[in-house]
Amino acid sequence: MEAARPEQTSLIGPGRLVLIVGPSGAGKDTLISGARLECTNEPAIVFPRRVVTRASSAYEDHATLGIGAFNQALAAGRFALWWEAHGHRYGIPASIDDDIRAGRTVVCNVSRTIIDLARRRYARVAVVLITAPPRVLEARLARRDRQSDGDATDRLARSIDVTGTCQPNFVIGNVARPLVGVRRLLNVIRDDPAILVSI
Repeated sequence: MEAARPEQTSLIGPGRLVLIVGPSGAGKDTLISGARLECTNEPAIVFPRRVVTRASSAYEDHATLGIGAFNQALAAGRFALWWEAHGHRYGIPASIDDDIRAGRTVVCNVSRTIIDLARRRYARVAVVLITAPPRVLEARLARRDRQSDGDATDRLARSIDVTGTCQPNFVIGNVARPLVGVRRLLNVIRDDPAILVSI
């Protein structure tokens, strides 16, 4: 289930929306954190803090709202994009629309279920799939042991399914040192490639 703010008369631009997707355990948050650190002095690149109806942890930094408060924020139009997964709700702040209208690049960690919606709403969208082999995902999920996301076997099955369903513009296999993946992600964020490639 996903939704956006009310329909616009035209696609939102001229800035870019970089959507980071990938299976649980792929290391999305690690690469995003590394890229954010590298972009500290680049005001034209924005990493909005998403809102989740779950407490944050060492593996995922986000703002936390209870389900009632989240629903109130949703009704008030405070999310540009939102979705449900693993029994929780996730939201991207509505402020990204202003950033994109101002020509900034916005980098968000999202569910693949909102990709089509985002492509219909924003003028320039790049989808980056961060992934890893199943055995690596399994080991990372076992270390994380986040019970609020449900059974680890089910999570792994959902994770493997991600690759074939998100139609990414770029693919980053996150199996080397994190610095390698961060550099690859920065290439997408900063360089605005105009052609469809995998890295």
